[in-house]
Amino acid sequence: MTAERIRPHGGKWFEELEVGSVIPHAIRRTITEADNVLFTSITMNPAWLHLDFDYAENETEFGRPLVNSLLTLAMVVGISVHETTLGTTAANLGFSEVSFPAPLFHGDTLHVETEVIEVRASKSRPAQGVVTFEHRGFNQHDALCCRAVRAALMLRQPPSA
Repeated sequence: MTAERIRPHGGKWFEELEVGSVIPHAIRRTITEADNVLFTSITMNPAWLHLDFDYAENETEFGRPLVNSLLTLAMVVGISVHETTLGTTAANLGFSEVSFPAPLFHGDTLHVETEVIEVRASKSRPAQGVVTFEHRGFNQHDALCCRAVRAALMLRQPPSA
């Protein structure tokens, strides 16, 4: 006889997610030059805008390298996981919208909030439901840097949880 393994979770069950709920996430993250160069390099993105200080200073309107937008997106979603989907999601279904209204630079500190914008029971999976989240990432000056609308297949709360 084996004992059932119980994993602690920080995310919310399908039933706990209500349209209009806004979750301000506790984790904040300062993005470093090392973060940006590593992410840009391992994802095979050779854009000078992210890696070449001379180019960014002399040939762009920004005057310094931009943080890779996909790193920004990854951090925004990652920061949200602890309080939304950690241990309570079956799958990420996709993004319907992603925008970057303002750039991030090395040394900027990212903070995130998530709003639940749609909740619906799954017709084909009775133990799950689909939740649409809007993740919003802001810099330390509260400028919106990333907005992402994401659908996730969420688990319903088990009877013993």
